[in-house]
Amino acid sequence: MTRTGGRHHISRRTKLATLGAAVAIAAGAVVVVTTTGDDEAYADGVDKSLFVDITKVKPNVKAVNKQGNASKGTFTVNCGTNRNGHFNGDNFIAAPGVENGAQHLHDYVGNLSTNAKSNDKSLLAAGTTCRNGDKSAYFWPVIRIDTADEEAENKVDQNAPKVDDKAAIDKDVAANDDSAAALPETATQTANPPAKVEERKAQAAEDKKDQAAPRVACPDIASKLEDVPDAAVPEVSKQLDKVDKVADDADKKLAAETVDAPKVNDKAVVAPAKAAEVLDPLEDQRKAALDKIIEELKKLQDQIADLQKQIDALKGLDQCGIKDGNNPAPIPDGSENSETPPAQTPPAQEEENENNELPGNDGVIQRPEKAEITFRGSPVGKVTAMPKFLRVLYGDAKISINGTKNARDSWTCSGFEDKVQIKQYPICPRGAKVKRIHDFPSCWDGKNTDSANHRTHIVFPDPNTGKCGQGFKAVPQLRITLTYNIPRDIQRKGQYKVDSFPTESHNPVSDHDDFANVMSQSIMNRLVNCINRGKTCRE
Repeated sequence: MTRTGGRHHISRRTKLATLGAAVAIAAGAVVVVTTTGDDEAYADGVDKSLFVDITKVKPNVKAVNKQGNASKGTFTVNCGTNRNGHFNGDNFIAAPGVENGAQHLHDYVGNLSTNAKSNDKSLLAAGTTCRNGDKSAYFWPVIRIDTADEEAENKVDQNAPKVDDKAAIDKDVAANDDSAAALPETATQTANPPAKVEERKAQAAEDKKDQAAPRVACPDIASKLEDVPDAAVPEVSKQLDKVDKVADDADKKLAAETVDAPKVNDKAVVAPAKAAEVLDPLEDQRKAALDKIIEELKKLQDQIADLQKQIDALKGLDQCGIKDGNNPAPIPDGSENSETPPAQTPPAQEEENENNELPGNDGVIQRPEKAEITFRGSPVGKVTAMPKFLRVLYGDAKISINGTKNARDSWTCSGFEDKVQIKQYPICPRGAKVKRIHDFPSCWDGKNTDSANHRTHIVFPDPNTGKCGQGFKAVPQLRITLTYNIPRDIQRKGQYKVDSFPTESHNPVSDHDDFANVMSQSIMNRLVNCINRGKTCRE
């Protein structure tokens, strides 16, 4: 299995017709395939009942009525469509540390390092495909075309280029947004080539060392900034960037101070004296940044509904702690995960293959024509910032085990987005594109960045009122919209499918999506300000 590379080709079981369709798609051509005249979908590896003519589905999308104080803005970040070929079968949220823990292939945009061993530190250190420098990880199962009953003569996949470099990322981001200008040099970093076995072993050892290393744990500031006037955004963003930098510097100093520190359960223990050497200057610098933020807010107090409430919310945020072998629990600031996910049992591993196919998941990978990542507001009031490292799941990859309570209506066609969303694979009208719309939960418990089942810490608002339940607060709602150029004949024949756990047999109800917030506090502050002030922002 390819770890992060883009090596893959047409499935051993793929038709010649699919090869022609993939080449035509890559060239932007209209694909017309002659059929016998039967316009009904028939299954080829996927149950035919799972394909539905969307024009025959009654409208079922119901929007919640927005109240007068609704946060009506949107914030869209351009992260491309994975032209650099970052694929793997991992899921560091649901199956941390387990290679091929997902047993199906994921498309990744955003963070360039994402794999089974990803942790907060590795995500922060990585580059990104996002135009504005957002290092968050966004990933979903790939879609494939699989015609299965005819062997392809050529092993070339024109729809998923095998490039893996900065130029490809830049081109991809520009192609994903017609308005995108050339990327600044700092916006993305060169993706790493596929790792060799020896390199992966060394990386695994380094990952284990990283996970055991002590680190500072400080309260999130951006999530406490509820009302920042536009005029204050530049200075607030500047101070938030400083806060992130001094925390990074403190972690480096802590690592240097604890090289020879005693171990408890293989984790270094930081002596109180050493902790003070790191924490005292860190807290002084955080306090200075907070003071400047408060000073800036006071200058614009006539534009803030309740200045004193905002100032009170920032009190005590200069205090930090250290997570180490002697103190594994987070400091009580609501910015760290306070629940430990259950241990995972690794599935059996297969040798790498050159086409990114996994058992039960084969065919030609279809890269999205467009991947829109947009954060939206709440229909009943303002939103608060997400804490850094918040993990959020959409849908459920294991409906055969868990049932459909977490499944969502993910599928639609262009032109039907606001009318019909279904749990089946859509057969779209001629000229329309297949789309997946993933609306993530947006009511956060205000404390945890993760939970044992990866769900109870962030849930959906009431579908009728849009309100969050007691004890939960509204954060920006992530919507990921994926558009695919799948030939209509392929749709009618039931020859496209989403990668899934083998037990799910490509059931479209198992469609899902994953997100880990690694935005800087300044980006998150801009995002929240944009949404709460009703703007339409694109970065």
